[in-house]
Amino acid sequence: MTIIPQQKIEALIARMRSIDEQLSTPLDRDTIVKLGRERAELDPVYDAATALQAAVREREGLEGLMADPEMAGLAGDEAASLDSRIAELSEQVRLLLLPKDAADEKSAIVEIRAGTGGNEAALFAGDLFRMYQRYAELRRWKVEVLSESQGDAGGFKEIIANISGKGVFARLKFESGVHRVQRVPATEASGRIHTSAATVAVLPEAEDVDIAIRPEDMRVDTTRASSAGGQHANTTDSGIRIVHIPTGIIVTAVSRSQHQNRAQAIQLLRAKLFDLERQKVDDDRAAARRGQVGSGDRSERIRTYNFPQGRVTDHRISLTLYKLDEVLAGDKLDAIIDPLITDHQASLLAADSEER
Repeated sequence: MTIIPQQKIEALIARMRSIDEQLSTPLDRDTIVKLGRERAELDPVYDAATALQAAVREREGLEGLMADPEMAGLAGDEAASLDSRIAELSEQVRLLLLPKDAADEKSAIVEIRAGTGGNEAALFAGDLFRMYQRYAELRRWKVEVLSESQGDAGGFKEIIANISGKGVFARLKFESGVHRVQRVPATEASGRIHTSAATVAVLPEAEDVDIAIRPEDMRVDTTRASSAGGQHANTTDSGIRIVHIPTGIIVTAVSRSQHQNRAQAIQLLRAKLFDLERQKVDDDRAAARRGQVGSGDRSERIRTYNFPQGRVTDHRISLTLYKLDEVLAGDKLDAIIDPLITDHQASLLAADSEER
């Protein structure tokens, strides 16, 4: 049976009560938001921990009955049932007590860029975007394109989109990395298989309470934006380019509305700064997380989509599925994401056991 340190459970219950006490007093908006989030995150483990405590107390209460010859049989059956429930709850609490990624419940900004492979890479970037777009639709998430640069033969040289909904980042964060495609391009007369690639970066969407950006740390420039319609279309100086001076991060947003562009550019900048902070924390935990998947290293080749064989292989967990069409349609993407999450949790549990 998994043993949960009693001090951890007591600290959790004490923290939950402290939050409830604070929320019952007048507070400013930011504090209410932060405490509300923390409470929502603690609620599942609090429920499991209190259920575990109740089951343990009930099991202890059976000890006296088991010493009574007339009640021993009945009490023994009840004790066996409670032992099973205590073991199940203990494992559940242990899993819930593992370090959480604070960004898991957030929406996400997904950046897809064509890599090696020219026009074929841009077409593949388009395939990946449509895969995530369809997956989002299945989960009733909202997709908003922030910026795009179309490829010469279709697809995208780059596309950035905000995918909003509960738990988006938790589901998509393992998609960061290099995605490789092997297929015969439509323009290849000899039928030779080409290998191309696209990179995906998934950033948790940050809010004002997560990242405060000082106006003096930004240099905001306007750029020329044009609508679809070719060389005779009207153009305006509505595009926005922001340089974050302390970090050198540059973001752009180009559409017909300067006000919308500014808001989108700041949204993207805030996400990148938030991700930068998270990466620093991850680096500090590198030793403890050595074995886990989804490090977020965007130079890592994570997945291959092989069209001639109809297979998708995720190299991090050596998973191969012969369901390429269903994966690219978004229908079977969970068949890859779920094992990645399970492997990630298993590595955390293993690290937790070693620390004990």
